[in-house]
Amino acid sequence: MVAVVLGPRFKSFPPAQWGMPLADFVAQRHALDEFATPLLTIDATALAHNVDKMATWSAARGIGLAPHGKTTMAPALWNQVLQAGAWGLTLATPWQVQVARSFGVARILVANEFVDPVALSWLAEELHAHEEFEFYCWADSTAAVAAMDAVLSESGLGPRVGVLVELGADGGRTGARTLDAALEVASAIAGSACLHLAGVGGYEGALAHDRSPEKVRAVAGYLDKLVELHRRIEAGPGYRGRAPIVTAGGSAYFDLVADRLAPLVGSATILLRSGAYQVHDDGFYGEISPFAHAGRHEQFHAAMHGWARVLSRPERRLAILDGGRRDFPFDEGLPLPQRIVGLSEQESADILAGSAVTKLNDQHAFLRLGEHAEDGMLPVGSIVRLGLSHPCTAFDKWRLVPVVDDADLARPRVVDAVETYF
Repeated sequence: MVAVVLGPRFKSFPPAQWGMPLADFVAQRHALDEFATPLLTIDATALAHNVDKMATWSAARGIGLAPHGKTTMAPALWNQVLQAGAWGLTLATPWQVQVARSFGVARILVANEFVDPVALSWLAEELHAHEEFEFYCWADSTAAVAAMDAVLSESGLGPRVGVLVELGADGGRTGARTLDAALEVASAIAGSACLHLAGVGGYEGALAHDRSPEKVRAVAGYLDKLVELHRRIEAGPGYRGRAPIVTAGGSAYFDLVADRLAPLVGSATILLRSGAYQVHDDGFYGEISPFAHAGRHEQFHAAMHGWARVLSRPERRLAILDGGRRDFPFDEGLPLPQRIVGLSEQESADILAGSAVTKLNDQHAFLRLGEHAEDGMLPVGSIVRLGLSHPCTAFDKWRLVPVVDDADLARPRVVDAVETYF
């Protein structure tokens, strides 16, 4: 890859350093206050904690990790989870697979149908050229199997493309809606000369958005059906001597996945595809994560923050910040005001008590202060650190994200930078 050189295409990096190779810039450990606002940062301390926590937790249960790379589309962050022992990487589109292959990722699971003929032709060439490359994808219909066959049958590859039967649910996204329909897909895959039946997969997160008893039962019931599908394939078409994969698990209910799929550990490769745990957040995942209400050491820690400056105080209790929808995620909750840069934790808490970001425009955030707000609080030029929700729509807004040593320090230092590929 071409070495990154700083310039105006990297939002908020210091103009004084434009033209400098990124590696040189990082080596100088610049302070975060040298950057412009708005800004997105990654916290190296929290990131390392989260990766270690998940690797330890899953390994203790005999479960593999195939973290979803679409969350960050950041090869440096992919490499971190792979170095920590992840089985491979999950992706969602052919183009994402191509990015991952350009960085040498050797084992990829596409949690999606893979039927584009241009992409399939590329895949065949890639598999021909690289014997070490393992590729898996999903199919939820015999039509999807036929579409893959139509292209791959001309490649002379043999059955090198592993295909998992995707089980869905009524009202969900993709996925066969019944066990009988899923078994038809399994039979079609097993009968192909260029595919091999690799297992079963699904996504339980489409069925729920909270941890109410009703939603937990819905997720558990779906996972039980996934296990039943696997058992019926074993008794029917069979996996023909190959070790099957059974995979589920976003970042919200992976504890339920581990529990319901536990009987298959040892006889199948169980893979969690959680992607958001690495970065985590202060919103949606911060509330719904299986570790959300554990002790501080047992929780995941939010490793991403927004930083925005007060542009205007047009009303007594209103501060307009310089970060908006083009800078920060907003689909799973608005940013949360956490700290005022330059003030103590207590001073920040006193000023921000009762405050909330109530609206985002493209380039502005509306921060409403609490009823106690007094004149002179949070003047123009003040910088507010923001908690964000959620990772999947944060990184697509930034081409280069600075990594700080610890976002809780009075003056964080930049120790790395992560390039994204969206």
